[in-house]
Amino acid sequence: MSNKKLRTIRRIMWIIVGVLALAVAAGGYYIYKELFEPNVTAGSKPDILLIPTGSTFSDVVNALNAKNLLINDKSFAWTAKQMKYVDNIKPGRYAIKPKMNNKELVGLLRSGKQTPVKVVFNNIRTKDQLAERISAQLEAKTHALANLMGDADYLKGLGFKPDNALSMFIPNTYEFYWNTSADQFLQRMKKEYDKFWNADRIRKARLIGFRPDEVSILASIVQQETNRDDEKNIIAGVYINRINKGMRMEADPTLVYALGDFTINRVLNIYKAIESPYNTYKYAGLPPGPICLPTKTSIDAVLNYTHHNFIYFCAKEDFSGHHSFATTYSQHCVNAKRFQKALDKRGIKS
Repeated sequence: MSNKKLRTIRRIMWIIVGVLALAVAAGGYYIYKELFEPNVTAGSKPDILLIPTGSTFSDVVNALNAKNLLINDKSFAWTAKQMKYVDNIKPGRYAIKPKMNNKELVGLLRSGKQTPVKVVFNNIRTKDQLAERISAQLEAKTHALANLMGDADYLKGLGFKPDNALSMFIPNTYEFYWNTSADQFLQRMKKEYDKFWNADRIRKARLIGFRPDEVSILASIVQQETNRDDEKNIIAGVYINRINKGMRMEADPTLVYALGDFTINRVLNIYKAIESPYNTYKYAGLPPGPICLPTKTSIDAVLNYTHHNFIYFCAKEDFSGHHSFATTYSQHCVNAKRFQKALDKRGIKS
């Protein structure tokens, strides 16, 4: 082979090598661009992305686009395929940081490293209200939560009944993953309940002659009687005195609960005839379950109730939230008339 032909072959080979090198460089740049260039829109703070249980990759893309988070959804889809995320979707609540690249975004979603939710519930009157409050913060649906809180067989496994199930929930701030199911939520609440009811609290409950759920029932009544923490122990003592004397509790808040109208400001005598196991004017002892979700403070007020001789109490006529206490019915009638006169003066009829 002549030198001229050899030079021509070498030139062609160098051209081929050059073309291949350019192709590799271009491919490398494309891959780098797809993986490492920012593909999340800029913002001042992370945006929260919710991926429901059972979501497909298309659902994830749609959720990202619904929040206008992706600059280029095709490059995100390419990266997701390369990183094997397309068929490995993990539900949850994710904090998407501004200017994340595809590798970071897919890595976060594929890892399942969620940003927890701080779940708060207080000022709850019924199980339905609790179910609604929780479902507004977690993926668990209202009906699923309500169904479990009304399922006798399910609750039996947790040591409760539908009537007293509300006593299992201790108001506080709890961290949960957003995709927590109704069952997982209730199982966690049972664990928190068991932690709250430590040996000291159980001992105090036994000294009163109550089970923990019964303490919660009384605490719920005390809580509806007053928002004054400094009087809760005293009011708890009044009710315990009545129970110990074999008297009916005659607690007005139980009538309001029985009526189901939480807007009532003045309890009338006609309400006392309502037929309900929650009517403590009609039936002796504690009602079957809590009439609200008692706080830790209210529960501890019952466990550490004030020992005294008071049998009666009535809201003070100055509407301060404090109460007048009495040992005799005649004393109580005087106090009650003062308060009723104050109600009339303000035009509070119901």
